[in-house]
Amino acid sequence: MTGSTNAERVYVVTDIEVDGFTPGANSMLSFGSVAVTAAGEQVGEFEAVLEPLPGAQPHPETWSWWQSQPPEVLAAATADPQPVPEVMAAFVAWVQGLGPERELVASPLGFDGPYVDHYLRRFTTYSVCPALYDEDPLFHGPGLCLKSLACGVTGGDWATFSVHDLPSEWFGDVEHTHRAIDDARGYANLLVEVMRRGQARG
Repeated sequence: MTGSTNAERVYVVTDIEVDGFTPGANSMLSFGSVAVTAAGEQVGEFEAVLEPLPGAQPHPETWSWWQSQPPEVLAAATADPQPVPEVMAAFVAWVQGLGPERELVASPLGFDGPYVDHYLRRFTTYSVCPALYDEDPLFHGPGLCLKSLACGVTGGDWATFSVHDLPSEWFGDVEHTHRAIDDARGYANLLVEVMRRGQARG
């Protein structure tokens, strides 16, 4: 399925894997996106492994963490990398085909969002948060932080809240593997569940 069947907003739930915490100085190794509506209709998926940015270097501590993981975890984030301009052009085309209203979702948005925005601005004419005068935005709205939404709906303590303390069934029992598309699938299920609970409370 490549597009929504109606004008309902599509949430592009995205997870990234990186070799450091500074976009540009470090690289996004891979990312995965799952497009869903608030009603739980899955509209599509996108997954890519990217070549490192020119001049960027992995952060030593982050790279040490990757090397401490099972080999298949690092392989999922680094095997068969594709040229970044081609990946980002394909991602833009995929998002544009999802329907007339799209919004980026990540957990937390403050980490994933700047990386996605950096890559969009550097390699395409788009960004995560559209300008007021943008007549052709890729996303509609500034993006949605799933961690913040889940914390608010569940009444969690922001200082200690983690979405990974929530029941596994809220994630559709999808294991968090650090393969970007797996994690995005779990977050997409969580978004639908949290929205459902929020609407029931209202």
